[in-house]
Amino acid sequence: MPGSGHFDREREEVPAGLQVHLILDNYATHKTPDIKKWLLAHPRFHLHFTPTSASWLNLVERWFAELTQKKLKRDVHRSVQALERDIRAWLTDWNDQPRPFVWTKTADEILDKVAAYCHQISDSGH
Repeated sequence: MPGSGHFDREREEVPAGLQVHLILDNYATHKTPDIKKWLLAHPRFHLHFTPTSASWLNLVERWFAELTQKKLKRDVHRSVQALERDIRAWLTDWNDQPRPFVWTKTADEILDKVAAYCHQISDSGH
């Protein structure tokens, strides 16, 4: 993107036939006229914004939890190479069949659970 060598480098390194999806926070600089113009000139780049006031890192952590629960905890790896092969195979499958992560609880449900837990641990008698 304008003024960013990162995007120029990515544009060169990602094969021309592939679409590039970028997950960004809602920082205003990602939405300026210069950025919009650059995106129009590079239509294979797609921006996806994390929810306002949400950390993109939460989404990344959730993705790693998915990898851990659905692949790593189910298998035994006798070498780093075997572990790497399994992760790469899982990544290939994930990328071949992409699916969005859908939150199943509302913010109120999550906050209620956190409040109940805080009450439980503060009332533990310690």
